Amino acid sequence: MFIRATDNISCCNLDNGNMLREITVKIRLERIDIQKEITVETLLNSGIIGLVMSSEFTRKQGFKVKKIERPIYVRNVDDLFNKEEPIKHIVEVNIYYQEHRERMKIDAIGGQKWSIILGMP
Repeated sequence: MFIRATDNISCCNLDNGNMLREITVKIRLERIDIQKEITVETLLNSGIIGLVMSSEFTRKQGFKVKKIERPIYVRNVDDLFNKEEPIKHIVEVNIYYQEHRERMKIDAIGGQKWSIILGMP
């Protein structure tokens, strides 16, 4: 299930009568190499474990990427491999939410609708 909210919650009906909810949260990301911050709206997703960032967003924002030793192949919810390339890079950033700050490594992945997705195991 996805849930969307910044200050409000929006829902839409699906063909099968279920409700689709997405929750987004505004966070600040800091590029560690130059200590530059940007504010972004991120999707909270209870269906994934970990953090992913769009490769396109990574490139446009000038984040420094690090190549990982072995590619990570991503499977979709239907257990088929994702049509995009495997994860080959990570981005290390400081994430700020309200008064909390944490340094995180985020997988850079192609083909994402959202710039950043925060997984909730």
